[in-house]
Amino acid sequence: MHASQGRSAGLGLALASAFAFGGSGVAAKPLIEAGLDPLHVVWLRVAGAALVMLPVAWRHRDLLRRKPALLAGFGLLAVAGVQAFYFASISRIPVGVALLIEYLAPALVLGWVRFVQRRPVTRAAALGVVLAVGGLACVVQIWSGLSFDLLGLLLALGAACCQVGYFVLSDQGGDEADPVDPLGVIAYGLLFGALVLTVVARPWGMEWSVLAGTADLDGTSAPAWLLLGWIVLIATVLAYVTGVVSVRRLSPQVAGVVACLEAVIATVLAWVLLGEHLEAPQIIGGAVVLVGAFIAQSSTPKAASAEPVAGSETNGEAGADGRAPEAELSGRRTAP
Repeated sequence: MHASQGRSAGLGLALASAFAFGGSGVAAKPLIEAGLDPLHVVWLRVAGAALVMLPVAWRHRDLLRRKPALLAGFGLLAVAGVQAFYFASISRIPVGVALLIEYLAPALVLGWVRFVQRRPVTRAAALGVVLAVGGLACVVQIWSGLSFDLLGLLLALGAACCQVGYFVLSDQGGDEADPVDPLGVIAYGLLFGALVLTVVARPWGMEWSVLAGTADLDGTSAPAWLLLGWIVLIATVLAYVTGVVSVRRLSPQVAGVVACLEAVIATVLAWVLLGEHLEAPQIIGGAVVLVGAFIAQSSTPKAASAEPVAGSETNGEAGADGRAPEAELSGRRTAP
């Protein structure tokens, strides 16, 4: 009875995390269109979330001594890189398309596992990758010479590449005698990411007056500060925390599959709130991307074997750090 209740609670938390991550792009795009630079929006998101997570960072301050390289890499790639590329991409292409492109990350991770780590990949995982890539071709309408901004597509691909770093780094430290607490990694990742973004984004040149005004949600005005509050508190802090707790109650594989809903949620919200309508082939392609991600993520045995078979164990471990591919850091987890 208690196990069933715990699993139900975990499923609810995983759904809440997917919804929270899925709304980040929808809240960020109006701020960008109102006059904020994408990098400044990223800095506000990461710096705000880092301040909220400061008590967690203090509690796990021993990580600075134990895992400085892990924390720095996580902050650079999983936080600063993913968010910067993703927010820059949604300034040029629809939110749903940008997030779906991030679903190339599982394919890139499998490439890392197969050709860099030289570990075997299951046929199911390979099939999932093929489906995801084929679906993505439909989303971007490759037969018409790419109907979207090429730079926007490349920026979204950059976010997917940074997601690979997120997955690989999330796999570190979880199987040690004294495992690394994922909440501590998230907290310090946000702090390191904020430091990096402060140098890159130079927020002292930001149009701060935009935050005192309103932003347009497909014809409806919304306070800019309210959208920023959603991005920081809901789409970052709440999304990561609920993601972590859900993985503790569910298996990483189950939490990772539920996180696939982030792309659906982001696309629906962008459709309703931003008026970003996708054509029928793109919707079908998006569904194929999600099916491919589902197959790739669920193809890994739950129990580790002496010779691991790569499917989405990396993705599963990513979930243990707060975000399954969304896609995470999504992250998404996003995201972003």
